[in-house]
This record gives sequence, C-alpha cells and structure tokens, in this order.
Amino acid sequence: MKTTSFVKQIEVGEHEVFAYLIGDTQTREAIVVDPADDVDMLIGLAAENGLQIGSIVNTHGHVDHIMGNAEMKTKTGARIFIHEAEAAYLEKIGDFWLEMFSARKSPPADVVVRDGDELTVGALRWQVLHTPGHTPGSICLYQASLGVCLTGDTLFVGSVGRVDGPRSSMEQLLDSINHQLLTLPDDTLIYPGHNYGTTAFSTIAVERDKNPFLNGLWNFRLDE
Repeated sequence: MKTTSFVKQIEVGEHEVFAYLIGDTQTREAIVVDPADDVDMLIGLAAENGLQIGSIVNTHGHVDHIMGNAEMKTKTGARIFIHEAEAAYLEKIGDFWLEMFSARKSPPADVVVRDGDELTVGALRWQVLHTPGHTPGSICLYQASLGVCLTGDTLFVGSVGRVDGPRSSMEQLLDSINHQLLTLPDDTLIYPGHNYGTTAFSTIAVERDKNPFLNGLWNFRLDE
C-alpha cells in the first residue's frame, strides 16, 4: 500500500534549527513544527508537494524556535499549537531576545495541548509527549506507525537540551527522557530540534547506548 504521509526535516535560519514539515499528500493537510525562519521556503516546499499548512506546532517557546510564527500565521492562516505550560511564555518573550534574534513577536497560541493529546495529519495521528526540563512546557511528537519522534530541544543526537535557563531543570529533563523517550521502541527514529550532532537524526537505541548524558559518562543517574 502506497503511503501518503510526508515528513521532511529542514534546517532553517542561522541557528541550526530543524523545522519539520509533516503532511498527507492525499488530503493535502500539513503542519509545520518550529518554523524558526525561512518561512517562504517552507511554504514553497509544502506547495511543491501539494500540501497546505494549516497548523504551526511549537515544541517549546524559546525565541529561536518560534520566530517564524507570526509570518507563517499571516501568510497561511495556520493555528498555533503549544503546550499549556508554555502558552503564557510565548507572549512574554522580551524585547531583548527579539532584538538579539532579529525576531518578530509570536501571536498567542490558538490551541494548547497536553500530554497524550493527538494531532491528526491526514491518516496519521501524532501523539504529544510532555517532556519538561529544557522548559516547563517542552513537548515531543511521536508517530508509532512511522516509528518517528520529533524530540525538539529535549534530546539531541549525542546530547540533551540546555538547562541553564531560569525555567529549566536537569532532573526534570532526564526524567522526561527516561520515562517518555527511552521507553519508545529501540528502532524509533529521533529527529531533534537542532543540527548539533554528527548526524541529522538517530535512534532511541543509539542514544541510550552512545549519548554521554544518558550512559553515565557525565555522572548523571536516571532513576527507574
């Protein structure tokens, strides 16, 4: 049976952010995850594949991931989705950060999501995994039949998200990874929020075995 699902990883802007275009070529529905920059290119890519972007999903509210929200919403009418613990922060990003990243302020969220919610894109449903740590409302998106998880700034290839911010917690981050991500099937492909690793994507098994933050080399312990 020919698949109609479409998942494309695209590095955008100057901060090594990965945006993701997810669609169904039969229904033409599409969502874009973390449209950080290069909005016209993302819209053009969708059009080239017969897709129409109807939703913007932010894995978290940091400015480097949401700085294309306003332009994308203006040009497509897409609704903005973000975790309920992150929605208020989305509207509170200060001028300092906006000026540093030459960014436009994001419009408020249209829809807030919670752990276990599902986002329907054509024939497939993507499960929302709440993974606090990098920020209180960080999320990952998991699609079981494709064996794919978009991990945002929670889990990178060979690393994990930063926890040096006032709303971050290493304890929470590692707990999220341990209980929400490492419990996924070993062959699950993980697609991160930044192009920081030696490869653009990895698997749960590889990260469990090789990621120094998860296998003890950094003296962090994951409690069962």
